[in-house]
Amino acid sequence: MSNGDEEGVLRVLVVITRGERGGAQVHVRDLLVGLQGRAALHLAVGEEGFLADEARTIGVPVHPIPALQREVAPRRDAAATRALLALARRIRPHLVHTHSTKAGLLGRLVARRLHLPAIHTAHSWSFSDGISWRRKAFAIPLEAAAGRWTDRFIAVSAADREVGLRYRVADDARVVVVHNGVADTSLRARPDRPGVPVLVMVARLAAPKDPLLLLQALEQVRAPCRLRLVGDGPDRGAVEDAVARLGIEDRVELLGTRRDIDAILADAQVGVLVSRQEGFPLVVLEAMRAGLPVVASDVGGVSEAVEHERTGLLVPRGDGEALRAALERLSADPGLRAAMGRAGRSAYEARFTVQRMVEGTAEVYADVARRHGLPALRRPQTPGRP
Repeated sequence: MSNGDEEGVLRVLVVITRGERGGAQVHVRDLLVGLQGRAALHLAVGEEGFLADEARTIGVPVHPIPALQREVAPRRDAAATRALLALARRIRPHLVHTHSTKAGLLGRLVARRLHLPAIHTAHSWSFSDGISWRRKAFAIPLEAAAGRWTDRFIAVSAADREVGLRYRVADDARVVVVHNGVADTSLRARPDRPGVPVLVMVARLAAPKDPLLLLQALEQVRAPCRLRLVGDGPDRGAVEDAVARLGIEDRVELLGTRRDIDAILADAQVGVLVSRQEGFPLVVLEAMRAGLPVVASDVGGVSEAVEHERTGLLVPRGDGEALRAALERLSADPGLRAAMGRAGRSAYEARFTVQRMVEGTAEVYADVARRHGLPALRRPQTPGRP
């Protein structure tokens, strides 16, 4: 939908900080694809990269806000707020939909100043379990203040919803759970393929992910297996040092940032996610979509996707021995891998498709639009693959 076609159509300003590929960015990309043509969408993002490129490809106007960064910096944050205000006054959105912490705080402040309704998707709170109390003490008052300016919260998991209610940054009536979903592909894994099984973890090499714990556990696994780490980040050097120190260079491949994630998963036998904190990670859903069993830390909403002993194995946060045992068990048992992979694929088809996520979000938009007397969403077009 071009800017000239926006009259009489619900206009939505979507705000997010980072543009490099990650779970929140893929989530936003898929929403832009799914809602394109039903609303006039605009994307404000703090940096160029994956998300901006994807948005432009489907015709969504992109508005870079370079001052919109994750780190706390009062002068820069003030500049970002001014830039968002100027943008909103120019494009005149009917509502603002923010994603993640910093964009959520500044975007909702702008919505309040302009008397616009705001929807916020947290993608795991900045005060979730696993976050230090020092950070929580800083984040909770800010989120509580922004919460008063929020018409609807979208929690990507029931666990996120519970955390928001527990810390009283949101109330029960305004929080809706819309699980993440991912678009389907034709690529399927063979978890029971003969040979040395390949374990894959797709993640940014930075907190809250815990690749060092994974490497320590892998060093103790006696069943033959190989690990591929897909992604980059500030902890790359520490990961490389750990691989050398543990003497597992022949079992670990660092693939860096890749765009062929679907093909990499299809060539694997086990999906892995080791983390200290999560909302509802897309990488788990992508592994299930490929038909892979999953070994994952039992944090955030992970257990809402991975059913222990049915679609994968859950391990307590930080428990290296439990992680080792799970990796050992699946590496040594191709029949179990195949059974869990089939169950995971079935769970994906039933609950975690991108269409379910888009429609759940569209229902939130429609409800807010009705309550504020705004233009309605257009009827959905034939869905395309994001």
